[in-house]
Amino acid sequence: MRVLGIDPGLTRCGVGVVEGVAGRPLTMIGVGVVRTPSDAELGDRLVAVERGIEQWLDEHSPGFVAVERVFAQHNVRTVMGTAQASAVAMLCAARRGIPVALHTPSEVKAAVTGSGRADKDQVGAMVTRLLRLDAPPKPADAADALALAICHIWRAPAQNRLQQAVAAHRTSGASRTPGVPGTSRTPGASRTPSTPRPLKGRTA
Repeated sequence: MRVLGIDPGLTRCGVGVVEGVAGRPLTMIGVGVVRTPSDAELGDRLVAVERGIEQWLDEHSPGFVAVERVFAQHNVRTVMGTAQASAVAMLCAARRGIPVALHTPSEVKAAVTGSGRADKDQVGAMVTRLLRLDAPPKPADAADALALAICHIWRAPAQNRLQQAVAAHRTSGASRTPGVPGTSRTPGASRTPSTPRPLKGRTA
């Protein structure tokens, strides 16, 4: 499984490609950052993010794309830029028919470090260890992108089994006959019509 992890952002959009399967050593294929100038127009910055992600998709041909799920922050301007970059990443993947998965920051931290409250230094250290790198990727956005890819590789099998179970449950539920289990009857069909009693006439 080859996954492109994307840590969305307008100024710095972290990207990292990891290959492997759950339960076995993983391999980093590439890591980097797509940058845009902060003084450029918003539309131009989004185009730059799109081109950068498209380049990574062309070069590495991932089977999956993992994007960090955007949460509201106190800084509205920052969260808006992050959400816009996230939408561009999902658009690039969807346009190519590549499945996209969204993972929360806590999910990623918990998967990589064992704690959903780990800081960036801890995430970077564990990414370095798991991928057998010489040093933590810089900047932190790049390390976060690799962590996203690792998280998806480890969680994908469980998610797939859950989705299959849900699909099977829905299929079995649709095949059942509505009403009381094990019965199929037309309302009133089992009732025996009552025989009308003869009228008692008067004797003349």
